Amino acid sequence: MTYKIIKTEGDYQIALARIDELMDAEPNTPEGDELELLVTLVELYEEKKYQIDMPDPVEAIKFRMEQLSLNQQALVPFIGSKSKVSEILNKKRPLSLSMMRALHKGLGIPADILLQEQDQDFPEEIPEIDWTRFPIQEMIEIGWIQERKNIKGNEEEIMRKFIEEAGGMNRFSKLSFRKSKSPIKKLRTDRYALMAWCLRVMDLSKKNPIDKKYKPESLNLSDLSKLSYFDNGPLLAKEYLEKQGIQFFIVPHLKKTFLDGAVMILKGETPVVVLTLRYDRQDNFWFCLLHEIAHVIKHLRRDETDIIIDEIEPRQSNIGTADKKEEEADKIAENALIPREYWKKVNLDAKNLAKEVVLLSEQMKIHPAIIAGRIRFEKNNYRILSQFVGRGEVKQLFN
Repeated sequence: MTYKIIKTEGDYQIALARIDELMDAEPNTPEGDELELLVTLVELYEEKKYQIDMPDPVEAIKFRMEQLSLNQQALVPFIGSKSKVSEILNKKRPLSLSMMRALHKGLGIPADILLQEQDQDFPEEIPEIDWTRFPIQEMIEIGWIQERKNIKGNEEEIMRKFIEEAGGMNRFSKLSFRKSKSPIKKLRTDRYALMAWCLRVMDLSKKNPIDKKYKPESLNLSDLSKLSYFDNGPLLAKEYLEKQGIQFFIVPHLKKTFLDGAVMILKGETPVVVLTLRYDRQDNFWFCLLHEIAHVIKHLRRDETDIIIDEIEPRQSNIGTADKKEEEADKIAENALIPREYWKKVNLDAKNLAKEVVLLSEQMKIHPAIIAGRIRFEKNNYRILSQFVGRGEVKQLFN
């Protein structure tokens, strides 16, 4: 006779009746084997249905205190302060993960009771990560994390949940910049703010998948730059990239960061391009965008999780160390936006530089901000041609 997993009370009663009939069956006989199988199925059903409720973690703490003759003061090393101990024991404050670990190690209270999950253990500790350094309050203020009453002491739980929603610890660990050769060493940006920013990108990437497969040969930087000529050019650029199999997002930078953009490979073959719009200008948008696309084409590895972080300003101001990849991306972006044969026509010493901008803009059919921005950079004078750079025109397109 064939038996299946017991799922209903009716099946359970039938199995019990059959067990009664087979109670005298000899081992290693067909009847004995049937009895053994039925007993196993019944035990599985009973374990699931009649599972004993786990004791309340606070009651478990009180019970342990009674066993060891401990007063509330004795819990301070595990919980943090007298007031916190009182709040925990009166169930006015939830136990944090760090408190649970300390109580488990110090008082021997089982992890699954503290976590309220059967056969569950604490998540692996990551000594390299100081959870308190993540800018959680700022992340709440800009809507990346839901409002929380108690942040202090609960940083690890809050960030682990954020990480899980963004794709899990496995993806996060590959972007956590622990290795000494990490690009974070070259940036002014705070390491934890950068990790939080990357997690936001991961979350957006996960929640906004695209169907198109990226094919490098189909990407035309000249076509992309010419979209700048239109009033909604940045939005057209986003649409163009997504049709080429590249995810594109605007993710504002956090405090203590100086990010202009980044490129990542987060899943399979799909590149992700992100800009911060730290400077809300047309010239900055188009240069940063083409610079990041140059990284996608030339430098982004597709055989593993990879990331390239950019601070355009320090490099263009001759601050920091030179990087061959960054220099190459700069050149590709410059030539894609204004090819050499066109740039040669610009007279940087002309008295009327505004005229130079307008003429070349119409000739090339690109936004005048691109030409004005290049002139300002070449002359290292950012006070000129401000009327052309499209200040305040990009963010409003992306809400």
